[in-house]
Amino acid sequence: MDTATPQHPGPLVEPGPELTAEELRRYSRHLIIPEVGLAGQRRLKNARVLVIGAGGLGSPALLYLAAAGVGTLGIIDDDVVDESNLQRQVVHGVSDVGRPKAASARDSVLELNPLVDVVLHEERLDSSNALEVFSGYDLILDGTDNFATRYLVNDAAAILAKPYVWGSILRFDGQVSVFWNGHGPTYRDLYPEAPPAGTVPSCAEGGVFGVLCAQIGSVMVAEAVKLITGIGDPLLGRVLILDSLAMSWREIRLRPDPETVQPERLLEDYPAFCGLPADDAGRVLPSVGPRELEVLLRERSAGVGDFHLVDVREPGEAEIVSIDGAELVPRGRVLGGDVELPRDKPIILHCKSGGRSSEVLAHLLERGYADARHLEGGILAWIDEVEPHKNGY
Repeated sequence: MDTATPQHPGPLVEPGPELTAEELRRYSRHLIIPEVGLAGQRRLKNARVLVIGAGGLGSPALLYLAAAGVGTLGIIDDDVVDESNLQRQVVHGVSDVGRPKAASARDSVLELNPLVDVVLHEERLDSSNALEVFSGYDLILDGTDNFATRYLVNDAAAILAKPYVWGSILRFDGQVSVFWNGHGPTYRDLYPEAPPAGTVPSCAEGGVFGVLCAQIGSVMVAEAVKLITGIGDPLLGRVLILDSLAMSWREIRLRPDPETVQPERLLEDYPAFCGLPADDAGRVLPSVGPRELEVLLRERSAGVGDFHLVDVREPGEAEIVSIDGAELVPRGRVLGGDVELPRDKPIILHCKSGGRSSEVLAHLLERGYADARHLEGGILAWIDEVEPHKNGY
């Protein structure tokens, strides 16, 4: 995939209004850099940047974009802050647990730099809103951790001819690149096809080295600043890869694939494109509640009934906390076809909160499993209602 690196297309944003006395003081360390200077800082002031996800990568990205003086920051996220986020999502604090992530991130941004205009999009990004949301920004930063959203972001940006900075992290490894349809390769050139469902764990499944978020997130912001101001050589046509255990960086070159057809319109269902069960608003998956599962387990112990209780989380999660009597079969092994669950007894699946178990359940039902359900709310609901002494998750 070796090729000449695409040339910098020039500054993405025109200079904004003259800097105020307060801005001159705040951004003085930028202003004395010849490559940035007054003109570059005014471009940052005039820039509109959308950050997708106020999570691991979005946290450092939002803080450094705000500190750099980006005039308008958009945040799109429909999740709430969980205690497990605090290990790496530094834009949130203990007092934010339970709050919407977008609102929590806004407060941190404005505490750091009240001169920034923050726009909240407290909604899930999907095919119905992506083009409308993206159209209001000059540049997008994508720090999401699932392939369906990454393809959606790529296609929406490609259709609108907008550049975006992509970052990805898992365990100790991270990747960064810049994609811009018409100026260089896109995400579809790097990944023409989505990996088979279940073969690549999310951060929730595989874990992530907390500080890796800052390492990759800061590189993403550096690329954003370079694009906005027109300085340096952006990562167009290059993918930067970090192994944080070895603390080594390497680079691969990437060029547009002439066989890759860039989309003219968004797909209706990106999860289905990635091999995941298609979203169906009218479908209610069969489930059991924590108290009902408690009774069923008690009956199983007494020999009254029998069923398979299958934990579809990752081994590291099961080491932290588990439900007695559950068999560990990670989601990826089921979806990838490595494991065929038995059909001789009813099956009850569980994960952390119900998302992965519902995905595996849909997979089983499509393959003719007659009696399969999942634990509503996952092990978190189980701990809350049945075994509150089990904590640490």
